[in-house]
Order: sequence, then structure tokens, then C-alpha cells
Amino acid sequence: MKNKWIWIKNILIPVILGSVVGLIVSRFMDYNTLEKPFLSPPGFLFGIVWTILYILMGISYGILDKNNLINNKIKSIYYLQLAVNLIWPILFFVFKIRFFSIIWIIILVILVIYMITTFYKKNKLSAYLQIPYLLWTIFATYLNIGIYLLNR
Repeated sequence: MKNKWIWIKNILIPVILGSVVGLIVSRFMDYNTLEKPFLSPPGFLFGIVWTILYILMGISYGILDKNNLINNKIKSIYYLQLAVNLIWPILFFVFKIRFFSIIWIIILVILVIYMITTFYKKNKLSAYLQIPYLLWTIFATYLNIGIYLLNR
């Protein structure tokens, strides 16, 4: 039962928090009215992608948790990057401070890279599961910069 609880809590925490932020942000969403850069996906795709990424994030952290590999450094970087991640859409969509959102998402990319390298030292699979998250966050940085430049 303990192993099952590890997986449930580690997957549900990012999914639930991401869903709550998604609900908050949805009231302020202006994505469809913005000029967007080349390769911008349709708005409905973001919820699907983020759900998958949050599940992968939880599985990755769960692997470390299941194997008793979590220390204060891992816990700190994981929850710090998650908090920075969850604040970004609020900055971008609710407060519409898009230039500052660029800086914020670059900080997130750096934190994700640091998290991956920290996880890699403990469990390679746990680190590899975070690579789609890093790639999507880099892509989101491109979108953030493009939207800022096209809509100022």
C-alpha cells in the first residue's frame, strides 16, 4: 500500500496544482486573440501537453521517492521549479506582464536543467523523464518571446 501511495501522491500533486492554476487562468485567457509566432499550437493542446508533463514529472519524482533517493536538495529544486512553473501562467495570462514572463520562464528553464542534472546523479530514468518538460519549456519560452514581440 505504501508504494501505491507514493505513486498517487507524486503524480496527483503536480496534476492537481496544474489544474487549479489552469482553472484560475482560464478566466483571463487571451491566447486566441493574440498575434502568435510561427509554430504556435492551437490553444486546446496546452492542457493536454501540460497534463502529460505533470504526470511525467510526478513519475520522475516518484521513482526517486520509491527508492529513498530524495534529500533536501532534490525536494527543494523539485518544488521550487514546480512553484515557478505554476506562477508563470498567472504572470502571463492573468497579469499580462509578458516581458517579465520572459525572464520568469528563462528562470524556469534554468531550474529544470538544474533539476534534471540533480536527478541524474540519483537515477538516470528519473532525469530522462524530465526531458520532454525541458523541451516544452524551451518551446514555451520561444512562444512567450514571440507573443511579447508581436503584441507590444
